[in-house]
Amino acid sequence: MGYDLRVTRALDWSENLGSEISAEEWLSLVEEDPELVLDPDNGPYAVRFKGRRWFDWFEGNIFTTDPDHGAVNKMLGIADHLSAAVQGDDGEFYESASQWSRSGKDR
Repeated sequence: MGYDLRVTRALDWSENLGSEISAEEWLSLVEEDPELVLDPDNGPYAVRFKGRRWFDWFEGNIFTTDPDHGAVNKMLGIADHLSAAVQGDDGEFYESASQWSRSGKDR
């Protein structure tokens, strides 16, 4: 099973009621960012990042599973743009890609 990272405005990504990132905000950001390309075959909010990684929006958060450092850096940029933060499944926050290590995250 993979480990998810999320861009969220909440203190806990799973309890984001009232601090959601709207689908419209996400789609607007995607439209402005040439590195993000809509991938409608995988859902209305799914995107590809540089053709190899994916992000998706669900219930007010943007997420991906088992990202590489490039994808974590992109998530940090997205979070900055949306006045949000990057948070892992276990509630930890990331301020740099160097904090992310996939080893030990596999479940």
